[in-house]
Amino acid sequence: MEKVKERKFSKPSNFYSLSTQEFGKWWTAKGMGIGPHKRLQRGIVRGSYQAGPPSEHPEISSHVLKSLKEEFTFDLPKIFERRASKDGTIKYLFELEDGKKVESVAIPFHKKYTLCLSSQVGCAMGCTFCFTGTQGLSRHLESHEIVGQYLAVWRDLNRDKAHPMTPNIVFMGQGEPLHNFEGLDKAIRYFMETPGLTLGPRQITVSTVGFLAGLERWSELPSVNLAISLHSPFEEERTKLIPMNKAYSIERIFEILRGLPWGRRKLINFEYLLLGEENDSKEHAKALAKLISEFPSLVNLIPFNPYPDSPYKRPSDEQVAKFKSWLVEERVRTMVRTTKGDEILAACGQLANKFK
Repeated sequence: MEKVKERKFSKPSNFYSLSTQEFGKWWTAKGMGIGPHKRLQRGIVRGSYQAGPPSEHPEISSHVLKSLKEEFTFDLPKIFERRASKDGTIKYLFELEDGKKVESVAIPFHKKYTLCLSSQVGCAMGCTFCFTGTQGLSRHLESHEIVGQYLAVWRDLNRDKAHPMTPNIVFMGQGEPLHNFEGLDKAIRYFMETPGLTLGPRQITVSTVGFLAGLERWSELPSVNLAISLHSPFEEERTKLIPMNKAYSIERIFEILRGLPWGRRKLINFEYLLLGEENDSKEHAKALAKLISEFPSLVNLIPFNPYPDSPYKRPSDEQVAKFKSWLVEERVRTMVRTTKGDEILAACGQLANKFK
């Protein structure tokens, strides 16, 4: 039998950057048999041990456990600040190894949480309705930093074994996920394939303004949910809201969507941010319905969440209800996203490493 070449690391790598396959190769290179490594990985991921791997294990040699601790780090992003709102939403500010900071949000839904994760430090898209867009882009997050947000939040929520179920994921935090395609892809596969997590594709949603270089590669990702941040059916107005629309037009985005496989059980979520007296007219509703009619879809209406010095205002509840009714009249499946966490700047579009 050919000896497996042992993988060497010049400096300790973060354990949460390793896929199950990569960890398996490392494991067999140490001369260990297949089996215990998956149970060990599950325990580490779920935080069953105090910090990283245990000091001793009945199925694993002390040499391997020692090597594991020498060749890998088991650090998660540090929770720099944590704040809860009255509705149960919890906002986390994380400090990364280089001192950069990002935010994640835990959103309660029917006794289970959905975690809103960031994919970048800041964002390059410059959307005029988004607080994150005022920061500019600092850098992409590494896959283990994305995974680390999830694990740190989940462990915090599950301190008293109150939330043992794996939370769902929405990539709707800071950053344009498809701009960080490699990091996103690796993180999604980690969530779906790693023992102790194994999320299903319907548990993960990726939201994008339509970053074309990433959207063109959508079929390379596992079959997760797609959400398109549309916000206007009119090119000129959408360019005002999303400056990148000048390069990534609605028509070009839809060309790519037409080439992807859709069906009754696979919907596109079109996110539509309602801005008071901007894009909430009956004309907008009718044009939106016509625009998306060729796709199996769901429209998610998001009333604007104000942030400091924002140039837009939130529409009235009455106007939101009217807009929804106009879409329903056009036979468009529609729901209104309930605002959660706005009092602590944790709602959609409010993330910029600040707390009220």
